Amino acid sequence: MDWQVFWVTFGTVFLAEMGDKTQLAALTSPRIKGTPISVLVGACAALCLATLLGVIVGGVLAQYVPQALIKKAAGAAFVIIGGLILLGKW
Repeated sequence: MDWQVFWVTFGTVFLAEMGDKTQLAALTSPRIKGTPISVLVGACAALCLATLLGVIVGGVLAQYVPQALIKKAAGAAFVIIGGLILLGKW
């Protein structure tokens, strides 16, 4: 286990997830449903599955697509989605 990679990944994901829509939905669900443990387990399972899929797809892409191109495509996608959000179309 590469602990440096672990902590960088943990910090990045933790900060990126703070205050996002998913966290806000999980924050309000226990109050409505009255089952905080179920909400916690469901949210953790969903984040783990989404991360697993990202790691698998990223690993496959990294074998066939240069890293510089992946970074540029990801940056362009963020800019496009941000523009669509600002225009109210996303």
